[in-house]
Amino acid sequence: MGATRAYTVPGMRCSHCEAAVEAEISAVAGVESVLVDLDSKRVEVSGEQLDDAAIRAAIVEAGYEAD
Repeated sequence: MGATRAYTVPGMRCSHCEAAVEAEISAVAGVESVLVDLDSKRVEVSGEQLDDAAIRAAIVEAGYEAD
């Protein structure tokens, strides 16, 4: 059974931000789905053997920070 992790990314302000974060996180090994809610600045990541450090690094790579 997969795991789900949630992050808050306060710097996301537009659909471009949303797409950039989703694309970077989707490339992380083990990630099966990424749900981004721009209104709440919340990102839910689901998959197998999720690596928190790798997901946070992907968010930074997209140009944002996760809380």
